[in-house]
Amino acid sequence: MSLERPKRQQYVTEEGVDYDAIERLLGEHVLGRETHLNAEGFVIRPDEVQDVLFALRDEAGFDHLSVVTAQEYADRYESIYHLKKYDDPTQEVSVVVPTSKDDPVSQTAEPVYRTADWHEREAYDLVGIEYEGHPDPRRILLPETWQGHPLALDYDQDRPQIVTLAEHQNPIAEDHYDSDTETMFLNIGPHHPATHGVLHLKTVLDGEQVVDVDPDIGYLHRCEEQMAQNGTYRHQIMPYPDRWDYAPGGLMNEWGYARAAEDLADIDVPEYAQVIRTMGAELCRICSHMLALGTFCLDIYGDFTAIFMYAMRDREKVQNLLEDLTGSRMMFNYLRLGGVAWDLPEPREEFFEKTRDFLDDLPEATQEYHDLITSNEIFQIRTVDTGVLDPETAKQYGATGPVARASGIDYDLRRDDPYGYYPELDWDVVTEDGRDNYARLLVRMREVEQSARIIEQCIDLLEDWPEEDREIQSNVPRTLRPDPDTEIYRAVEAAKGELGIYIRADGTDKPARFKIRSPCFSNLHTLPEMSEGEYVADLVASLGSLDIILGEVDR
Repeated sequence: MSLERPKRQQYVTEEGVDYDAIERLLGEHVLGRETHLNAEGFVIRPDEVQDVLFALRDEAGFDHLSVVTAQEYADRYESIYHLKKYDDPTQEVSVVVPTSKDDPVSQTAEPVYRTADWHEREAYDLVGIEYEGHPDPRRILLPETWQGHPLALDYDQDRPQIVTLAEHQNPIAEDHYDSDTETMFLNIGPHHPATHGVLHLKTVLDGEQVVDVDPDIGYLHRCEEQMAQNGTYRHQIMPYPDRWDYAPGGLMNEWGYARAAEDLADIDVPEYAQVIRTMGAELCRICSHMLALGTFCLDIYGDFTAIFMYAMRDREKVQNLLEDLTGSRMMFNYLRLGGVAWDLPEPREEFFEKTRDFLDDLPEATQEYHDLITSNEIFQIRTVDTGVLDPETAKQYGATGPVARASGIDYDLRRDDPYGYYPELDWDVVTEDGRDNYARLLVRMREVEQSARIIEQCIDLLEDWPEEDREIQSNVPRTLRPDPDTEIYRAVEAAKGELGIYIRADGTDKPARFKIRSPCFSNLHTLPEMSEGEYVADLVASLGSLDIILGEVDR
């Protein structure tokens, strides 16, 4: 069935998305509507995915595919395409695609959104839904020889797995120079200091230029979604988010889960706790960006003694503050549904003084980094006009965070989909138009300055907060059992970009489906676009500029 396109019109009202207008746009493609807590979901046929998504993208302006959630019910499989707008992420719509149990085949969305390539491969790998017309229908996390799909209802985890001899053969057995095409195949990783974790880049070179690069992930898959589905909302899930982005993105990761679960269970958070959350999240952002800064420079010109150790020095100062606040240096487990675990450390004045001392020293340290890095001629030669990612391509791949903002995309969920105490504070979203490796570093360095502004304002507020109003948690039931078939997708602005959580409740105290939208997963997918046609040394720089954490990519 072809989709009849009306003249372009506004599909929003003062209250938000006009879902009735969206239904009229989609016409006979709509089989039904579902109400998710974040957006309306339109149920469509599995062979009409592209027509529907093209209409929503081109006619209604939904240019951001955040994530694809796949799941299995007792009577069907289901894919959900969570769509947003880069200009206004509060405008959301979900496209729900059910398929039969005996023939779980759905049309691919890859021609509409390039990011669907990896997301659909993951859905096939873990759940078992096949996507007709997909350009690369391989597993993405598990070996091709794997039997079964780990998130399928009938998956037998005790079933012996057969790994063929090919999986054990010498990984560089076919690395050779081809005299006919003058190309060479090169393995980079999976164990290599420049891959920032256990990542394998299957690279084809023509001389020193990259002809093709295929990121091979899955070496670090840790079943985080499955573990969350086996944990209770109230207590057992919160320790896991710290382990996704352990740079640390800890409190930002915890907030991603907290935001989804709190909206799912209609839990309020006291204003005082929101200020503490905001301060802690920005301390974690500085920690993450300092690590990105140091390791990136290590990739570019191998400077360990000065720049890397300077960055680690400043990162350690922040981690000392986070340890005072949370009791841990990395795996914090500090947020609670409805607030935080405990109040600021005593004596409060000492914590405030240590934090202000760090903030006072930061401008001089930042200027020192600019002198050593951004003004360095070697660094500029290696990063300016290399790893170029234009904004439209970035949107196609669902890039977010500093990777998107360095391509001129003015998108930050702290401002555009407000949460916490961010709307009450004075700070700026940092963007750059360079689109290259240099711009991505510059965005992170400038974001450190903005995080410092936010932290200083939070400290001012906390210092003057009346003692009798320091409420750290709202009254949350001991056991949470959201209504059956309640669904939600919520996201926060983590250090790497949009960290989103989809939860479907089934009336029990554990999620029926828990899906993690990793910003690193989508950002890493852009690497071939940035690298093909450039030198192999530029590939290393481009990979470093993405600031990926493989524990979050593989989850």
